[in-house]
Amino acid sequence: MADDAKIKFDPEAPPEAWLNQAKTLSEALPFMRRYSGETLVIKYGGNAMGDPELAQLFARDIVLLRQVGANPIVVHGGGPQIGAMLEKLKIESEFIHGLRVTDKATVDVVEMVLAGSINKHIVTEINAAGGFAVGLSGKDGNLIRAEKLRRTVQDPDSNIERILDLGLVGEPKSITPHILDFFEQSDITPVIAPIGLGPNGETLNINADTAAGAIAGEMDAKRLIMLTDIKGVLGEDGKLIAKMTAAQARDLIKKGVIKGGMIPKVETCLDAIDMGVEAAVIIDGRIPHAVLLELFTKHGAGTLITAD
Repeated sequence: MADDAKIKFDPEAPPEAWLNQAKTLSEALPFMRRYSGETLVIKYGGNAMGDPELAQLFARDIVLLRQVGANPIVVHGGGPQIGAMLEKLKIESEFIHGLRVTDKATVDVVEMVLAGSINKHIVTEINAAGGFAVGLSGKDGNLIRAEKLRRTVQDPDSNIERILDLGLVGEPKSITPHILDFFEQSDITPVIAPIGLGPNGETLNINADTAAGAIAGEMDAKRLIMLTDIKGVLGEDGKLIAKMTAAQARDLIKKGVIKGGMIPKVETCLDAIDMGVEAAVIIDGRIPHAVLLELFTKHGAGTLITAD
């Protein structure tokens, strides 16, 4: 482990501080054993990725996961950065029902930003923290084979449904795990940009949550961890729901308790669980070391969704 990733004791600190640090490590040990040798798919984005200090802490957390024997796979987004670059290049986007239509010019920028600057920045941070990371996109090794995503909307007046063509927006059709299997046998952490390869060789932009869920399912991950900009799933009283089953989550969606942008995130978790992932968790990426708090403490750091 790199020197700056090692646990350091302050010689000027009182003995109680050393004891507290030793107690924390002791309490974390059973959790470290639980995840040793296990695959963890982590969707990384939002404020956690945009804040330089949080980005550095996230990179150190990934290095620590490797050091305790876990196999982290990072899948990242980059919506704000894509929007900023499109604006800088004066490429206008068309939106239909709030969804961006992705044409050839737009998808070229998406790939440049996701598989280029963002991906390599995350890789650099992990390597600087003492790890060994390699950046990929879903096009590398045919990792993510995708098909065009089509959304159906209903006209409120006529109740007639029609299909929205969002252009070069995709959803995973299949995951080719060979390259990730190789990384699992090494000390290399893959960092994946959610760009897929369409049936005719075209580049397709894929939602990062969806890509992470599909990869977690294919890799039989023990955990799918999704970093967000809120505490997790909130109940009717506005308080965090620390744990729920898949059946309870579906019921809360049906009742309208889980709503808005949280619905697709929870549905991604449910899809991953249906594919065999032991559990999925939605955590607040604005909290320093949120990933470690979720994995290595009793109370966790968000909403854990388990199989029924």
